[in-house]
Amino acid sequence: MAVTATVAALIFNAARSDGLPLIARTPYQILAPCPEPGGPVQPLPADSPELIGERTFLVDARPADEFDSRHLPEAVHLPYDWLDPVPDLRLQELAEAIAASGATKVVVYGDGSRPDSGEHLGREISGRGIKNVFFIEGGAPALFGSEAP
Repeated sequence: MAVTATVAALIFNAARSDGLPLIARTPYQILAPCPEPGGPVQPLPADSPELIGERTFLVDARPADEFDSRHLPEAVHLPYDWLDPVPDLRLQELAEAIAASGATKVVVYGDGSRPDSGEHLGREISGRGIKNVFFIEGGAPALFGSEAP
């Protein structure tokens, strides 16, 4: 019975003008695209005077060892992981810290690579409700020059 059904399916497929190919005409794509959470973020040059404003909240998206090595004063550490979204609890803590600081602008900086971890973290937190988010163009290397870890 299974053989009969298989033969019937193959004949039916061959008879259709838009039948399914039995052999792939192009290689299969094995990488699944990940949805990118995102809200609006705006680039900010590393030498912008807005970076040191008292109503600016700084977030460092780099790994812990780089943050420990060097970071901007007052910067909060929130490492960005390309595979995991920011945990809800950590995002809530960040939102509370921003509100308590009275900041009107959130500036995120990362590793400065392409893609930049700071820009992507900025998009994620902006997409999850935090407004007026900026990222430093060039990340930590643009801020610290060749001394960036």
